Amino acid sequence: MTQQPRTLAEKVWADHVVVSGGGTEPDLIYIDLHLVHEVTSPQAFEGLRLAGRAVRRPDLTIATEDHNVPTIDIDKPIADPVSRTQVETLRHNCAEFGIRLHPMGDIDQGIVHIIGPQLGLTQPGTTVVCGDSHTSTHGAFGALAMGIGTSEVEHVLATQTLPLRPFKTMAVTVEGEGGQLPAGVTAKDIILAVIAQIGTGGGQGYVIEYRGSVIEALSMEARMTICNMSIEAGARAGMVAPDATTYEYLRGRPHAPAGADWDAAVTYWDRLRTDPGAVYDAEVFLDASALTPFVTWGTNPGQGVPLGAAVPDPETITDEAARRAAEKALAYMDLRPGTPMREIAVDTVFVGSCTNGRIEDLRAVADVLRGRQVCEGVRMLVVPGSMRVRNQAEAEGLAEVFTAAGAEWRQPGCSMCLGMNPDQLAPGQRCASTSNRNFEGRQGKGGRTHLVSPVVAAATAVRGTLSAPADLN
Repeated sequence: MTQQPRTLAEKVWADHVVVSGGGTEPDLIYIDLHLVHEVTSPQAFEGLRLAGRAVRRPDLTIATEDHNVPTIDIDKPIADPVSRTQVETLRHNCAEFGIRLHPMGDIDQGIVHIIGPQLGLTQPGTTVVCGDSHTSTHGAFGALAMGIGTSEVEHVLATQTLPLRPFKTMAVTVEGEGGQLPAGVTAKDIILAVIAQIGTGGGQGYVIEYRGSVIEALSMEARMTICNMSIEAGARAGMVAPDATTYEYLRGRPHAPAGADWDAAVTYWDRLRTDPGAVYDAEVFLDASALTPFVTWGTNPGQGVPLGAAVPDPETITDEAARRAAEKALAYMDLRPGTPMREIAVDTVFVGSCTNGRIEDLRAVADVLRGRQVCEGVRMLVVPGSMRVRNQAEAEGLAEVFTAAGAEWRQPGCSMCLGMNPDQLAPGQRCASTSNRNFEGRQGKGGRTHLVSPVVAAATAVRGTLSAPADLN
């Protein structure tokens, strides 16, 4: 019997079904990699303890400290009592249950979604879960990666499986002239434009596969940025088919296959790509040649416009719910309709997070800042996504560029992305941020967030208003 053509997501799913639900019940899916951090794991470990259960596959589980950690004075006790308790609890749980942990200061410590790929743990065709919504980042490697809740964290710890219902599939095809992005446009602009086009609920119930000549030309770091924010479109996961770029990134990493195992792995990985004739449940097309730098104006990632545009007028929005949401967002953001985006002044610029805290992002920021100064009255934080990224940035002289420009160079962590640590905005402060969410209070109670790319963040730090590098010439 000839098998029907299948998509990338369908192939990975099929290869991990332990027990089929027969279409009426969830399938039981095997999990290849479970990532753990200090925020969503304490209750899960306590559940195991109360039930007298062990961790089923500690060798497939890895933990790091990232969300609550300070990004300065990491050699001192954590000052915040809640953060200190969560970190100490993670350390105790990992020691008790035999799980590998990378604590603050460790060479492999960092944001969980940066260290997985960095160590070569994230591989094509695998299933990856973590108690964090931005686990979708790992889909850039052709992995089926998703965030899970605390009860699901416990289930995976105990069984190395997860009951899940199959998802629908969506193709987002990005094409452009010569397969290249216009000057000054980045992967962050692609995903912000996609979310603005389909809405924050447009991907609900779907696994999105990003395809097309522009996606194929992107680096792995850029692909991770795009997959990272799939969740902001409501999707369960985002994926990119593995190719030569993927293999080159993985080759030689600590946990990547080697020798004959590498050759066998690549043979399998090559077969994962979507078959010709496979049908997606939905398709979206984006013309990248028309893209310019993108920024958000509101309080969700879908409320964005090109940097050259103005704050929209809610009165022009025909959908009543969207109009009310826009009115509420503008009131919170303290913005007036018609204000050019380039005239919006900021107090703070944040570079970092699992979206844009990799070495490629820091190089791009340094290229803009080199020989320039952060605008007077603007605070700029540059926070590497991992200790290895930090060390590499210092070895390449990037850290010197940041500090010479007047930016603060920090230790690795989630930092100002979510305001669950000391790096927070004060009420009323406005931030240009390379992170993934601009919800009310996300970066601190009363803080106002504009999502931007790393190069727009750097240019904004120099001019003091939302800007692109071209504005500095």
